[in-house]
Amino acid sequence: MAYPNPFSRAIHTVSLAPEDVHSIVFWSKHYRPLLPYLEYLQKKGFCMFFHYTITGLPRYLEPCSPPWELSTTILKELSLRTSPRHVTWRFDPIVITEELDSRWYIRQFASIGSRLSGFTQRCYISFVHLYGKTRRNLQRLGIKFREPSLEEKLELTLELEGIAQGLGIEVLACCQPDLVAKGIKMGRCVDGELLSKLFPERTPILEHRPTRPGCGCTASKDIGMYDTCSLGCTYCYANQSRTLAHIRRQRHDPSCQMLLPTP
Repeated sequence: MAYPNPFSRAIHTVSLAPEDVHSIVFWSKHYRPLLPYLEYLQKKGFCMFFHYTITGLPRYLEPCSPPWELSTTILKELSLRTSPRHVTWRFDPIVITEELDSRWYIRQFASIGSRLSGFTQRCYISFVHLYGKTRRNLQRLGIKFREPSLEEKLELTLELEGIAQGLGIEVLACCQPDLVAKGIKMGRCVDGELLSKLFPERTPILEHRPTRPGCGCTASKDIGMYDTCSLGCTYCYANQSRTLAHIRRQRHDPSCQMLLPTP
């Protein structure tokens, strides 16, 4: 399979033969389309791990994400067909606004977490990274957001951690070095140590290769492209616009060796 680097546009290739793949780490807000193919992929010999983002944020931030109640049902099915260790719940990003204050996030986290208890063992959290593109999108919609202080972030994180402990879920911080410095455990999206435990028949890959400051990820191949997700989340840094994402999705050819055909 071939895919372009999103910045240099250089073309990279990677083998997707099961014997050449240690494991596949998925990120998604909606796994229902994958479920019919899960057994096929398992029979092919692929080892898989899943990050499932469920926040229940308002439609002005997540206009096309499935309702969080539906997402918890899908996560449960995914967990039953793999295991609670194979599915990590992501409660991120946390975007602080006048409406979405700490009390809102505490209530929402408790509601979602109570449904996921027993079906996942870990939850990754992060506060939104206000990249230029993210700021512009929020400002364009008139969303009055603010950057909370480290003390506010830590206080909210500890509140969420306390709720999660009662549900049998561990909270970890993703790319939040300030929180890690205060004693919160670091989340590793591509966690070579965990993947080695889940798939001991594979040769361990433990080389640390961060993708940005505060990242603790293991070496991996990031197969994906900007401007291809049609969910249109306002805080997203990977899309310029939903229109471009729709155009690129329409151009996608499943039989092509390139992730997206060149013009």
